[in-house]
Amino acid sequence: MEKQIINTPSAPAPIGPYNQAILAGDMLFISGQICIDPPTGALKNQDIQQETHQVMHNLRSILTAADMTFHNVVKTTIFITDMNRFSEINEVYGKYFDSNGSFPARETVQVSALPKFVNVEISMIAVK
Repeated sequence: MEKQIINTPSAPAPIGPYNQAILAGDMLFISGQICIDPPTGALKNQDIQQETHQVMHNLRSILTAADMTFHNVVKTTIFITDMNRFSEINEVYGKYFDSNGSFPARETVQVSALPKFVNVEISMIAVK
C-alpha cells in the first residue's frame, strides 16, 4: 500500500519529526493538532472555546487538503489537561459534525501536559 504525506500551509507546520497527516489507501491519519494559528504561529488560547475552535479549524484544513470533510471522520482522540473543562470542549467540538448523529467514535483522555502547554489536542482518522 502506498502512503501519501499530506501537508498544507493552512494548518500549523509540524513542531517535531512528524507530518500533519498520512493518507494510506482510503484512510487518513491526522496527527494531533493544537491551537496554533497557521499564519502567525501564535497560540489562539484566550479561552477554551477559542482554543478548541482553532484546533478544529486546523483539522478541517488538513481534511480539506486530502479532499475530505468532517463527514469522513470515523475516529477522534481528544487529549485535555482538565477533565472539568470537558463539557466546554465538547460543545465546540460537536458543532463541527452533522447533528443527525453521524458523530465519529471517540475517546477523551486527561493528560498532565500537552505541547506548548495548551489545554486541548485532537487527532483524527478519516476514510474516503
